[in-house]
Amino acid sequence: MVTSVMPTYGRIDIAFERGEGPYLYTTDGRRFLDFATGIATNSLGHAHPRLTKAIAEQAGRLMHVSNLYRIPEQERLADRLVATSFADTVFFCNSGAESLEGSIKVARRYQFHIGQPQRTKIICCTHSFHGRTMATLSATDKEAYREGFGPRVQGFSHVAFGNLNEMRAAVDDETAAILVEPVQGEGGVNVAPLAYLQALREIADEFGLLLIFDEVQCGMGRTGKLWAHEWAGIAPDILASAKGLGGGFPVGAVLASEKAASGMKPGLHGSTYGGNPLAMTAANTVLDVVLEPGFLEHVDRTARYFWDKLAPLPKRFPGVIADARGAGLLLGVKCVVPNGDLQTRLREDHNLLTVGAADNALRILPPLIIETSHVDEAMAGIEAACVGLARHAA
Repeated sequence: MVTSVMPTYGRIDIAFERGEGPYLYTTDGRRFLDFATGIATNSLGHAHPRLTKAIAEQAGRLMHVSNLYRIPEQERLADRLVATSFADTVFFCNSGAESLEGSIKVARRYQFHIGQPQRTKIICCTHSFHGRTMATLSATDKEAYREGFGPRVQGFSHVAFGNLNEMRAAVDDETAAILVEPVQGEGGVNVAPLAYLQALREIADEFGLLLIFDEVQCGMGRTGKLWAHEWAGIAPDILASAKGLGGGFPVGAVLASEKAASGMKPGLHGSTYGGNPLAMTAANTVLDVVLEPGFLEHVDRTARYFWDKLAPLPKRFPGVIADARGAGLLLGVKCVVPNGDLQTRLREDHNLLTVGAADNALRILPPLIIETSHVDEAMAGIEAACVGLARHAA
């Protein structure tokens, strides 16, 4: 008999009733160090006082009116995102998948607008993950996600992540855009070399394509800069943001240059809930914190401290961990043992929450507000778990 909650998740038998900073507390009184953060979403941790206060106050005034009217909170957030990015304009939605759908529409509409309607194809990469809507499933490189949901939406192809020769060879007269994650999260915590991102900009410019970066997981300060592509010193034409943008509240955004958005006009895209006053207040408050002087520098320092602790593990525990990988506080380890074994041991024996990924990797996604003491606490659990698994394997 089917459960009342549709069984689309293999849920872990834990229920949380409250959180504070980087910690979660279960209904039976256990405390967990949350280095999963709702899959890189609770960027300020749990119950952040400024965020919870702002949401409560806004909810007491106004939550939703629709985009039939001006929304001052939305205008303020758009102005600030434009001021702190490459973008000239922003469309607001509710999720990462929606932000990717919007990005794809903007790119295709641009080519139509400039007189090249045949240019509809989007080149994506292997190991990519862009969402679970019908279009983003086709942009995602995992056939298992599409099984039983056919026919596949047309217009998407995949080349090897990091391979510029394959990328260049895939471009034809029907190509509209390139879509890439600067750091692949779900795909295994794979970091794009900065030279690769720079070369993608050059290819897009050479062939008249738009460059779309999916920063749903790696953006909003997670790498130590506001946007992950900033490390490469280049800019995309379109960027998809979500997850950490709302600090746990559902918010998505499509950031675009004036050129990329030149084909968009009233009636071509929309969202009932997107950009509502409550969501915009949440995102503006997150941005208040992330843009405070020293915040991103603190993220970068903490991430480098974490990396220095994590990087030696493959040599210390070669029977458990194959390599360490990641950027900023989007970190991971590729496991030799099944990644679920390490994840379970961390959770059950050491009260540390992590997230699985493809390529037998385990994602480590702490909130951006952690201190080095939290890193030390997590590393104690990780090292103890590796000792136990190595002993078991022997």
